[in-house]
Amino acid sequence: MRQRVVLITGAGGEIGHSLINRLGNDPDRPVITLDLNPLAPSLAGRVRFHYTGSILDAQLLDRILAEYQVERIFHLAALLSTRSEFAPVTAHRVNVEGTMTMLDFAQKQAESHGHPVVFMYPSSIAAFGMPNLSIKQQAGAVLEDDFNHPTTMYGCNKLYCEHLGRYYARHYKQLASENLAGKVDFRCIRFPGLISAFTVPSGGTSDYGPEMIHAAAKGTPYACFVRLDTRIPFMTMPDAVEALLKFADAPREKLTRTVYNLKAFSPTAEEFAQMTKRFFPDAVISTQLDAKRQGIVDSWPADVNDEAARRDWGFDPQHSFEQAFTDYLVPQLRKSGQSAGH
Repeated sequence: MRQRVVLITGAGGEIGHSLINRLGNDPDRPVITLDLNPLAPSLAGRVRFHYTGSILDAQLLDRILAEYQVERIFHLAALLSTRSEFAPVTAHRVNVEGTMTMLDFAQKQAESHGHPVVFMYPSSIAAFGMPNLSIKQQAGAVLEDDFNHPTTMYGCNKLYCEHLGRYYARHYKQLASENLAGKVDFRCIRFPGLISAFTVPSGGTSDYGPEMIHAAAKGTPYACFVRLDTRIPFMTMPDAVEALLKFADAPREKLTRTVYNLKAFSPTAEEFAQMTKRFFPDAVISTQLDAKRQGIVDSWPADVNDEAARRDWGFDPQHSFEQAFTDYLVPQLRKSGQSAGH
């Protein structure tokens, strides 16, 4: 009999790192992982087995299908926003074809063991596309179905995959006249910018926030690549991982959507700089605009409405903007020795 497991793709990334540390503590829910690269030694010991390879490798996925009963998938593998702009064909292959391959894998898993596979998909505020900066500033907290006209390859990929997931969950291999639960239980979170005390992101367009904090902690000057008045929503990595796990555990009948907005706070880049200097007074922060990335961030909402997530499955982030620093970032940075003498 195949062992029942959780599968994490893209496990070596920012979210995967934190998710493994959380799920690795649960002996009743062993984790297997898939990534193009080997896992860091600190993570490898926390998983049942790690597969080094591509989500597009059909033979590898068939091997996993034969060896394990996958009941939950956290599909984290992706090419991020900034990198996707420079390699759109590669981005489509990884982000769209890869997700399609994993949805089909989930379908086969569900058919093989006879009950739905929960498919957790982290989307992004990049799925939105604000027409211009004036409308962005006037729009307020944007709902899930508003302004769905992304201006980046990454955003287009994410929005299309949201629709693919809904198709697999509600329509694929189902009779139109019957109200049947799909074999793929697709659940999608539109994450804002994420901030981790342990890893510095790469290839994302919301990276200016975490980059600023990590540079200050190390005593390294930082040149912010967006205007100081730039505003988008953020949340801490612990709140993001907690949201993924809480959403994954939510009763299916309570969910009114397949895609949910999330956010915890929406500071400007200047407010990021001020809060960073409050805790790291010697921080040297300047501005060196990157027009390409500025344009991308300007197309994302200044705020999102996450009432559906709070109502349907109890989303409740623990860190406000100030608490993100006082209760999480600064203590962890100092504990890990990243803070340069502060």
